Amino acid sequence: MEKDSRIILDASVLAGKPVIRGTRIPVELVLDLLASGWDASQIIQEYPGISREDILSCLRYAQELVASERVYCADQRGRTPSETPSIPDFE
Repeated sequence: MEKDSRIILDASVLAGKPVIRGTRIPVELVLDLLASGWDASQIIQEYPGISREDILSCLRYAQELVASERVYCADQRGRTPSETPSIPDFE
């Protein structure tokens, strides 16, 4: 994941959750507000310590997190690849 200097992880701030630098505003809160229909101007008005660029950094952080996630789909029996028996080799 590319490092964005606007988003920090510090064990002494909110138990290490990602927050906007210089604030105690977690990325999760900004994403929740956006998902609830708030726009950037509403968020900035309610939380004047952050900027439009901070909000974009929160979105970028989430996008990079999802992009780096590994997904394992289950087969028809609900087994993941690590639980699926391999096909025997009949040589």
